[in-house]
Amino acid sequence: MPALRPRVPRPEDANRTVRTTVVLLFAAWLVDYTDRLVINLVLPSIGEDFDLNRGQQGLIVSAFFLAYAACQIPGGMLADRFGGKRVTCWALLVWSLFTALTGLAWSFAALLVLRFAFGAAEGIFPPAGTKVLVERTTPEERMGANGLIMSSNALAAVVTPLAVAPLIGVFGWRSAFFSTAALGVFVLVAIRMRLPQPLPRAEPEAGAQGGRGVRDLLRMGVLWRFALMMFGYCVIVWGLNTWIPSYLSDERGISLTSAGALVAIPALGAAAATIVGGRLADRFEGHHRKVIVPGMTVAALALLLMAFSASIVGFVVFGTLAIFAASLCYMPIFAVPLRSLAPEQVGVGSAVIVFGGQVAGMVAPPVMGVLADTFSFQVAFAFLVLGAVIAVVMAVATPQDTASFLASSARRTPLALEHS
Repeated sequence: MPALRPRVPRPEDANRTVRTTVVLLFAAWLVDYTDRLVINLVLPSIGEDFDLNRGQQGLIVSAFFLAYAACQIPGGMLADRFGGKRVTCWALLVWSLFTALTGLAWSFAALLVLRFAFGAAEGIFPPAGTKVLVERTTPEERMGANGLIMSSNALAAVVTPLAVAPLIGVFGWRSAFFSTAALGVFVLVAIRMRLPQPLPRAEPEAGAQGGRGVRDLLRMGVLWRFALMMFGYCVIVWGLNTWIPSYLSDERGISLTSAGALVAIPALGAAAATIVGGRLADRFEGHHRKVIVPGMTVAALALLLMAFSASIVGFVVFGTLAIFAASLCYMPIFAVPLRSLAPEQVGVGSAVIVFGGQVAGMVAPPVMGVLADTFSFQVAFAFLVLGAVIAVVMAVATPQDTASFLASSARRTPLALEHS
């Protein structure tokens, strides 16, 4: 009896797979970012309850990023071995548990432990989510789809303060963690029930050597240069996300609810810029320098103007411009690696890049807290310009397309070029 050929999916089936995957991953990332942004809104209340200075408050944020960064590469290994869907579901379940437990924290030490455990659970999600996306999209549409998904991060920065700030005002800061944990469980059920199967893949090209192993990927200097680019970007993002609510409350005397409304303005700009950046990355077929150099130059100038603005209007306008320009660069950072790595290498490869961003999350909040305590918030916000400089330098120092990426990678280890 002749062997049955695999069914070739119709175009409408493939389109449905992409749309459903984008919706579900958008929801997962929205919960992911909401859960981690809640801490920024409640830092003033936590500081008051536990008598913490700004440096200690920054350490609470850094405890999350320490574990989050440490679990990126193990998360990629798990995703490559056990599958993106399975690891994504386990991550959602465990981080929702520790989100709820954060609402029961009784001391500064307990907060550090719980936030560390929460970060470990969330840390395995980004490479797993990236693998889920890569398995269900083609290279030509991948960054546009990823831009839509990752716009959820900025949308979370809009929704979280608007929804959570009133909740905190009525029920206290602990209630925010219980509510967001429930959202995580809801998304977990949706992914388990509705995520489509991966798209069929063509056989790799003759001579391609995919799946060379974690050690070979970790030795690729080119990947670590992309990780440094992500570090620069995330210095800006996590510095602003962590300290703008406290700055508006402590220095400007604005209520938490009003501060949430003001924070929503630049967050909307960031959401739009992330989508546009994904489209540009697809259109340029990589060539991230075309976006990142001008984008980060504008961001650096806007950050300086924001830091030393005498008015709230100026602070919000320049802050919006800064985060919009920086967010244009988010998807282009991933474009060349995700177009070039074979599917079986995406988990670990993307984890290396995300790792760079999470190191920035460890560094920027406490450094800015110390600068704010020692000097002023103006100096703390000016520090973020360093992130833009690092991103520009690394954009110039990294390959701009798949051919040059593979050539650079081949100096260390052969890579598979995915069929496009």
